[in-house]
Amino acid sequence: LASLELQKDEEEDTQAEQEETFRPLPLEDPELNINHPYYDVARHGIIQLAGDDDSGRKVITFSCCRMPPSYQLNHTRLLEYLKYTLDQYVENDYTVVYFHYGLKSLNKPSLKWLQTAYKEFDRKYKKNLKALYVVHPTNFIKILWNIFKPLISHKFGKKITYLNYLSDLREHLKYDQLNIPQEVIRHDENLRGKQKGKLPPVVKVPPPRPPLPTQQFGVSLQYIKDKNKGELIPPVMKETVSYLKRKGLQVEGLFRRSASIQIIKDVQKLYNQGKSVNFDDYHDIHIPAVILKTFLRELPQPLLTFECYDHILGITSVESSLRVTRCKQIIQGLPEHNYVVLKYLICFLHMVSQESIYNRMTASSLACVFGLNLIRPSKGTASLSALVPLNLFTELLIDFYTNIFNSRTVPGEILP
Repeated sequence: LASLELQKDEEEDTQAEQEETFRPLPLEDPELNINHPYYDVARHGIIQLAGDDDSGRKVITFSCCRMPPSYQLNHTRLLEYLKYTLDQYVENDYTVVYFHYGLKSLNKPSLKWLQTAYKEFDRKYKKNLKALYVVHPTNFIKILWNIFKPLISHKFGKKITYLNYLSDLREHLKYDQLNIPQEVIRHDENLRGKQKGKLPPVVKVPPPRPPLPTQQFGVSLQYIKDKNKGELIPPVMKETVSYLKRKGLQVEGLFRRSASIQIIKDVQKLYNQGKSVNFDDYHDIHIPAVILKTFLRELPQPLLTFECYDHILGITSVESSLRVTRCKQIIQGLPEHNYVVLKYLICFLHMVSQESIYNRMTASSLACVFGLNLIRPSKGTASLSALVPLNLFTELLIDFYTNIFNSRTVPGEILP
């Protein structure tokens, strides 16, 4: 029965292909180097990094419409590249968004490949995958589910969410960071147009409200300083760092785990209203850890400012022996306030890395978690190929903290 349904699905695909030209173009990524070990696959942009979800977990997208015809793409290499990408995140909680639209008989991997792929994604990959969103599912997906059901554990099955429309993603993710292919957006519009023959009413978004005087999240360092008697270190940073320094330095996997979305929102609300937060009340060391990452991620301009981004990307082209000096030069150009807050944070992360025998968080592990919270482009999100220099730069800051930050002192600065 399944094979007959698959055959029917193939026929529908063939008909659809006759109606539209199938020519996915390679995604232009200026940061992708031809020396990338998987350049042949990466250049298509099938797999993308797409910021964070509402719990601060990294989001990876997989876009079927960007897969070229099978004769132009080695699916074994695609699987290797997917594992290569996930290997950068599997130690932390992460989320995958799968855009199904565009998978046709011309570019569809074989069932054997799919079985191999599922088997190769062992516990290491499945354990920290917290959510898999399947967007625009078709009969093919439902058929596959029945075929693979005996292989898929009940626990893994609960992580899968089917979403019929792109708008459904807004409930779970930061939609604007997703970099959704235009073909998928057009398909979504067509589906909505066919829904009862008309588009749903446009929902008017109210204009943003001015921040509260006590606001801590989503406002600039200068705003927080002005509202906190000139204190250079924001209260959220000071309190989370202080708490984690006392109680979290030896916690295994510190900063790798997510926490309850509702609790994180509740804590943010307390801070924004100027109310006190007692992390002991929550009995979860990962809550202050997530709050610290969330605070950094929601700064309108990252600690390592937008102007630094291109300079930081160039770190991999600098000779190894000169990289620490280059790091020092880049951060010397930071505004004084950013420099002080960055120094405070990196001093703490250096302490965390010194306890890595207990917490398993080396400078490299911390860099994977904090890199994109400290450095991001002014528009869109950093591409996968930008991660190597961004994480390397962050790792050097943590590893060589004393050397890098020893040449600039600022009156009134404090350290954790």
